Amino acid sequence: MRSNRYSFIAGVALMALAHAAHALLPIQHWETSRGARVYFVENRDLPMLDVSVDFPAGSGFDTREKSGTANMTNNMLRLGAGGMNEDEVARKLADIGAQFSGRFDNDRSGVGMRMLSSPQERKASLEMLGRILNQPEFPASVLEREKARLIAALKEADTMPDTIAARTFSRMIYPTHPYGLRGSGEVDTIAKLTRDDLAAFHRRYYTAERAIVAIMGDVGRDEAAAIAEALTSALPKAAADAPVLPPVPPLEKGETRWITHPATQSHILMGGPGIRREDPDYFALFVGNHILGGGGFNSRMTDEVRQKRGLAYSAYSYFSPLLREGPFVIGMQTKGEQAKEALAVARKVVTDFVAQGPTAKELAAAKQNIVGGFPLRIDSNRKIHEYLAVIGFYRLPLTYLDDFVGKVERITAEQVKAAFQRRVHPDRLVTVVVGQAEQQAALEETARRP
Repeated sequence: MRSNRYSFIAGVALMALAHAAHALLPIQHWETSRGARVYFVENRDLPMLDVSVDFPAGSGFDTREKSGTANMTNNMLRLGAGGMNEDEVARKLADIGAQFSGRFDNDRSGVGMRMLSSPQERKASLEMLGRILNQPEFPASVLEREKARLIAALKEADTMPDTIAARTFSRMIYPTHPYGLRGSGEVDTIAKLTRDDLAAFHRRYYTAERAIVAIMGDVGRDEAAAIAEALTSALPKAAADAPVLPPVPPLEKGETRWITHPATQSHILMGGPGIRREDPDYFALFVGNHILGGGGFNSRMTDEVRQKRGLAYSAYSYFSPLLREGPFVIGMQTKGEQAKEALAVARKVVTDFVAQGPTAKELAAAKQNIVGGFPLRIDSNRKIHEYLAVIGFYRLPLTYLDDFVGKVERITAEQVKAAFQRRVHPDRLVTVVVGQAEQQAALEETARRP
């Protein structure tokens, strides 16, 4: 069986690199009778099946008054459902050898299961997944326990410099947008959550009309269609218009915020709102960011901050595209006494990159690295299934994976430069530094510089 699996992986990789005329992954797409969107890839090489159901129900759909509702709803789905308590659910999943998973971020909330594809195990696994998805009970006693556990974890996390930096940074780039809400919620908002809040959120957002079903593995089209129907037919009916996230306001000016903390390392985050998932500049920014700070030791940030000056163990950047403009982030950790210099170097690197773009040598190396690593992005059923879910949720072209390598190879230096100049404005980036008190004056001096 292992040889079949690796033969499949090798074949996929070769097709990707050779730009085969036939589809890399023949993704099939249709809608269920209730309007759920289904994305399916058949693969008979392994007796396994991966199934997930996602909804536009991430933390971006929380309210400021009850932030944490979306996360707690997702977390509680498997802690009592369809007449079974959490222990019975866990035992049943163990007995049938199924692996349950939850998915949660700013945009999405969902559940998934990896199971054996043999009829008996598949039937039992899908029955449990349907029970968890359609019949959550949100028992009040379990909710109180989970609230207490999460509040304790947040209180501890809120003393850590990395958490302080991340929370402050998020609020600075999204001061009024729900993307600025903490996904887990805050201590005071979690304390207020009730069972009715979770049940209402489930009815509002976990609806058949807004479900995205991704199926990957050892079943045929008819079987996949039956699975999607069974999982979504009993979901709540949408009682209102589809939820829509508000636009992300652009930052009007840059700002640096310094926060005192006794940690020996200063934690630095810099950035702003970035791009939406369907942005036409996506591939130019993806390739460009690989050069700027996403390519590890091959990136300018690492070279300038770590290699040449020894100011940080790592320095990085990334775009996180979402339904709305997700964050563009530059980050590093450095000794407190080096924070001023590290921040100045990072600012110069991003300013120069936006103004000048990449060199021909940098662009060629980035493309080679990205294209060479592409097979590793799809070297397992699990990874392919993750791409399938993303393609479905963000309504990307069904040929997204087929087109990936070609789109990367066609990016030019001018396209990278133009895209960064449209999307990244160095004078309007916000910065947060969490470090020791003696660095305040130096950091405030840096903040005053144009």
